[in-house]
Amino acid sequence: MDDVLRYKLLKLLSNKPAMSQRAMATSLGLSLGKINYALKALIEKGFIKAEEFYNSDNKRAYSYILTPEGIEEKANVTLRYFKRKMKEYEQLQKELEYLKNEVRIIENGTTANGKDE
Repeated sequence: MDDVLRYKLLKLLSNKPAMSQRAMATSLGLSLGKINYALKALIEKGFIKAEEFYNSDNKRAYSYILTPEGIEEKANVTLRYFKRKMKEYEQLQKELEYLKNEVRIIENGTTANGKDE
């Protein structure tokens, strides 16, 4: 499981531990099978535990609780995710600055080599 999915799923579970797998899939835009696979992997690694309960319709449901190891992993993966997004942001800023210069050149009627068109 990649860091992006791990980050999004741990974040979701820390806020809504009783959310159904179907609701998780819809919320994250993933298949139900992928969510099931990811939850099993998080349980196997000891990051979450599943607790069975009965919901208001008297149907069996699960609550996914972050373990102390899961809380630590959430902090670690959040930091990695933040660093990754900051790098992407900085690269995007550079690209936007380059594009702004290109647009200025076009609007001023000059080519990249400085000659009028």
